[in-house]
Amino acid sequence: MLNISKNPLNKTVDLTQFKSSKHVLNKNYYKYFNRFLAGFAVIVFIILFLPWTQNITGSGNVTTLTPDQRPQTIQSQIPGRIEKWFVKEGDRVRKGDTIMQISEVKSEYFDPNLVERTAQQRNAKAFSVKSYKQKVKATGVRISALQNERILKLKQAQNKLLQSKLKVEADSINLEAAITNLKIAQTKYNRADTLYKEGFAALKNVEDARVKLQETQAKRISQETKLLASRNQVINAKIELSRIRAEYSDKISKAESDKFSAQSSQFDSEAQVQKLENQYSNYKIRNSLLFITAPYDGYINKALKGGVGVTFKEGEELVGLVPAEIDLAVETFVEPIDLPLIHKGEKVRVQFDGWPAIVFSGWPNVSYGTYGAEVVAVERFISPNGKFRVLLAPDKDEHPWPKDVRAGSGAFTMALLDDVPIWFELWRQLNSFPPNYYQPEDTKKTKTKKGH
Repeated sequence: MLNISKNPLNKTVDLTQFKSSKHVLNKNYYKYFNRFLAGFAVIVFIILFLPWTQNITGSGNVTTLTPDQRPQTIQSQIPGRIEKWFVKEGDRVRKGDTIMQISEVKSEYFDPNLVERTAQQRNAKAFSVKSYKQKVKATGVRISALQNERILKLKQAQNKLLQSKLKVEADSINLEAAITNLKIAQTKYNRADTLYKEGFAALKNVEDARVKLQETQAKRISQETKLLASRNQVINAKIELSRIRAEYSDKISKAESDKFSAQSSQFDSEAQVQKLENQYSNYKIRNSLLFITAPYDGYINKALKGGVGVTFKEGEELVGLVPAEIDLAVETFVEPIDLPLIHKGEKVRVQFDGWPAIVFSGWPNVSYGTYGAEVVAVERFISPNGKFRVLLAPDKDEHPWPKDVRAGSGAFTMALLDDVPIWFELWRQLNSFPPNYYQPEDTKKTKTKKGH
């Protein structure tokens, strides 16, 4: 039957005449297999036209929705030395509970009564400020009194000057009268002397006229002396007026200088009071920092500085704290080519590490063990891993996420996009094309409204 002979038997003998050959040669081999292949091809052809949900897959981890709910470490604002622990790892603490007590390591803060002593210094300086205020006030009253006294003294001196001027005027008039009397007396003496020489008058008349002339001369000289004295009084009154002005100017200037010195001391004391007040507040707050407290309700995760007597610097991490109540979220990363397809508010399916799941990426409705999520934020700058970060929050319309999920767990995400036939998705994958560019329905409606 191998037909290797040069005289083949099948060409000389008709094998179809034999019964056995009829059963062998005319039999239809692989009939059921061919039917299976045909049916499978039909099924595959039909499947190619089934709807397929395009998606963008990514991997990330569980985090919190707000930064203040993420695990953190507690630091001390001041350097210190651990004196006592009030908690142990795993304990639940409430906001304000004391975690540890520390003590000072700087010598300038060793005094246990530092706050009280600073308060006493502040109060003493505050009293000094009050004293300076009173001194400034008293000096102001003194200046006002000196100014009033200067006014009165100047008026008194001006009156005296006026009196002296009037006296000079009166003495000048008296002098003129004395000169006139002297001329009259001289005339009478000359007349009496002439009459005496001519024999018409007695000697006694001449002598009386001579006495009268001498008296009149004496009065003129006396009156002239008085006039000079009055003029000297005017000069003295002017000098006194100038002296009063100079004296009270000096006194008022000295008082104002004392006032300004008191004000300067007052301002300096007020500055020292403010400085001591600042020191008092700083020392008081620093004393409150000697007890490390919990900033919120949570659990002690890990003691980063163990033991008692350990010293540390300001800003060093002391203990880790995990919040008790957190709003879970998932941060995932997508390729830059897929970023234009991610929009805020889109639906995403999430699979958590540790929870069994059967995932059909193209048919999310039949997937098992995945949970609904919604895009709440898309990062605007690329991450160090070369991808863009997307933050997901639980979908309120879906089943709630497992309560035992912890922050830091891994997560696999699928962002659901456009619905296309399977043949189209295979063609896209074979050609390495990106998913269809589309926009959510809400965005389209918004743009339509803006266009109208």
